[in-house]
Amino acid sequence: MSFTTDRQLKALIAAYFKYIKGEYHLEDIPAKSKTGEEAIRQKVWDREPEAPTISGLAHYLGFDSREAFNQYEINGAFASTLKRSRLRIEAEYEKKLHQQPSSGAIFALKNLGWQERATTVADDQSAVCELRIEVIEGAIPPASSEKEVLL
Repeated sequence: MSFTTDRQLKALIAAYFKYIKGEYHLEDIPAKSKTGEEAIRQKVWDREPEAPTISGLAHYLGFDSREAFNQYEINGAFASTLKRSRLRIEAEYEKKLHQQPSSGAIFALKNLGWQERATTVADDQSAVCELRIEVIEGAIPPASSEKEVLL
């Protein structure tokens, strides 16, 4: 570990999240337009952005393994600071649930302890799932067959 105070740890965590944003510079790229030659400012990446990860954060902070990071998060002097950094990474994965495909984010969140919950009722050694569907009639009645649908 490369920190001895909570302040140093917070600074390293902030530096990690800044580092993963990547680095770029702006270049003027020549482009043709109706009025002639023009230059368009374009972002050119020197180092591509990266997704935040627990392993990446642990490595950046100087831990030897993810397990050592996890143990310090449980028993360390600055455990609450590490818990907040883990929560920040979880929040990034949670944001990705609103994008398609979201299966990678779901997998990552499950590995971070999230669980899917289904409502089941046990009945004599078998599980029964209850699904309620409510049909609300609108101004236009639903078609009774494909032939009634106009495209």
